Amino acid sequence: MRLAVGQMEPLLTDVHENFSRLKSMLKEAEDNQVDVLVLPELCNSGYVFESMEEAMFASEEIPTGSFSEDLRSWSKPDRLVVAGICEKTPKGLHNSAAVFANGSHITTYRKIHLFLNERDWFLPGNEEPPVVEFGGAKFGVMICFDWLFPEVVRILTLKGAHVILHPANLVLPYCQDAMITRSIENSVFTATANRVGRERDVEFSGNSQITSKIGTRLATISGTKVGLAFADIDPFSADDKAITKRNDVISDRRPELYTRIVRTD
Repeated sequence: MRLAVGQMEPLLTDVHENFSRLKSMLKEAEDNQVDVLVLPELCNSGYVFESMEEAMFASEEIPTGSFSEDLRSWSKPDRLVVAGICEKTPKGLHNSAAVFANGSHITTYRKIHLFLNERDWFLPGNEEPPVVEFGGAKFGVMICFDWLFPEVVRILTLKGAHVILHPANLVLPYCQDAMITRSIENSVFTATANRVGRERDVEFSGNSQITSKIGTRLATISGTKVGLAFADIDPFSADDKAITKRNDVISDRRPELYTRIVRTD
């Protein structure tokens, strides 16, 4: 299975230009026979809004918006794509990841951990991150700042995910290294699609990557480059959770001793 991350540079609120850049990325993925593609967070809209009016202008409904429709169309011939979208809903805006496969909208994940000023524009999601099935394998979905919370990847792993698909707009310098740890501690593949460029006073770090279940970087893109990186993986190898002949990252857990994690006091 060919897994790819697309590193993009969306322009703030320039919906038409971002749509054009999406088409170029999808064409590159098609030319490289990609099966599963991950694109950055908010790649239809840009990120550093200064007003609700800006955020609303750049938003779209999922799955009926033009950005969503192009993603759905690309997925038709037995492909899966996950992309970050500024989503308009009757209740307000969400920082969302839309999932399309085989020409259909599969699900939308709404980001549960909002970063810095995101909380000024977006409502937080209140549902557990999803796992979707494609080609017999299982793919978990999370967005950007979710990386800081190891519980997210662990929950996706417990739900059977072989691969974690991770749209992002990263600015902190250590997420990419943290995703190596997420792979090792859960014995899963991860695919982090980051963006590049600068918006207002925010610089994005690029360095999109795919990691193996033992934390090896299988594919990377440099911090400033726009383009695609891919790796051919066997997702089902993530079913083997053994670390040594006598240790397993899942069966060795002691959940009865971890209850403090979910206490709110």
